[in-house]
Amino acid sequence: MDQTRTALILTGGGARAGYQAGVLKAIRELLPEPRRNPFPILCGTSAGAINAASMAVWAEDFGAGVDNLLQVWENFSAYQVYRADPAGIGLAGARWLSTLALGWLTRRAPRSLLDNSPLRRLLGEGLDFGRIAQAIESGALHSVSITCSGYSSGQSVSFFQGRAGLEGWRRSQRIGAPAAITLDHLMASSAIPFIFPAVHLNREWFGDGSMRQVAPVSPAIHLGADKILVIGAGRLADENARPAGRTYPSLAQIAGHALSSIFLDSMSVDLERMSRINRTLELIPETVRREGAVALRPIDVLVIAPSQRLDHLAARHARSLPWAVRMLLRGIGAMNQNGGALTSYLLFEQAYTRALIELGHADTMARRDEVLQFLDIT
Repeated sequence: MDQTRTALILTGGGARAGYQAGVLKAIRELLPEPRRNPFPILCGTSAGAINAASMAVWAEDFGAGVDNLLQVWENFSAYQVYRADPAGIGLAGARWLSTLALGWLTRRAPRSLLDNSPLRRLLGEGLDFGRIAQAIESGALHSVSITCSGYSSGQSVSFFQGRAGLEGWRRSQRIGAPAAITLDHLMASSAIPFIFPAVHLNREWFGDGSMRQVAPVSPAIHLGADKILVIGAGRLADENARPAGRTYPSLAQIAGHALSSIFLDSMSVDLERMSRINRTLELIPETVRREGAVALRPIDVLVIAPSQRLDHLAARHARSLPWAVRMLLRGIGAMNQNGGALTSYLLFEQAYTRALIELGHADTMARRDEVLQFLDIT
C-alpha cells in the first residue's frame, strides 16, 4: 500500500500570497529533516500558483525552496511585478480613458489596467521549470497542478504534471489536463481580471485561476491526496457582527469586495462541503464502504489562514507603494482602510510582504502542535 500522500494547496490573492511564505518558513523550522519535501502534491492558483511552482522546482530540497521563496517575498518591489513608473501608469490610464470616451474611434481596446511584463521577466529568470520533471523522477515530487480559468469555455482548468499513470478528469465546468508546467501557466493563473492581461494557452485565452473555481480542493484529491494542508490568503470565515455602512462604497471598496469573492468564497464553501462529507463517511463502516464500492474517502484537512484582516494591514503600509500607483489608487478610494482590500492585492512592497511573512510564521507557530500532528512529526 502506498504511503500517505500529503498535498499543499496555495490559494490566490496577489500580494497577499506573501503570507504563505511565512507559513512555509515556520513549517521548515518544525521539520526534523528540512531538505525532505513534506508535500509530494502541490496545487496552486493565482499568486499561489507561483509559490506552488517555485516549491515544485525546489522539491528535491524543501528548505532551500523556502529560502528561495523568502528571498523574493522579503525583498519585493511593485516594480518587479508591474510597471509602476509614472510613464507606465500614465499610459495605461490614458488608454482606458480614451477607450471609455472614444471607444468607437479606437482600434484596439486596452487589455489590462497594469502591465505585468516585469513579473514575467522575474519568473523567467528565477525558475528552472526543467527541475520539476527531475523532482518527479527522483521521487521528491508526485505531482503539481496550476489552475487557470478559460474565458471562452468558462471552464476551470487544472494543468498538472506528475508521475506516469495520472489521468485527467472532467467534471461540471472543471477539468484536469496533463501538461508540462511552463511560465505561461503561471502568468495565466495569476492574471487578475481587469488588472493583468489574459494569456493564450493551447487554443484559449486564460485568466486568474480563482475565477469560477467552484471546487479548489478538487485537484489535490484527483491527484491522490489523503491529507491536505490549505494555506489561505485571507480570513476564510469572519464571525464578527456586520458593520454599518453609512457612506456609499468607493470604486476601490467595490473592486476589493469583488476580488475577495473570487479568491476566498469558493474555498470556504468547498471546505465546508468536505467537512460534511467527512462526517458522513465516519458514520459508514469501512467494510460497508468497500463492499458498496463507495468512491468517496475521508480526507484529513488542516487550514492555516491569516488571524488578522489583511485589508487593514495593507492600509497601514499603503504609502510604501510607488508614487504613481498611489495616485492611481487614491483616485478610486483605495488609499484608506475601507479601500484596503484592493490595495492588499497589489501591494508588492517589502514593508507589507514582510509583515505578511511575520504574520504567517506567527500564526503557524501558534498552532505548532496541530501542525506537528498533521505532518506526523514526533
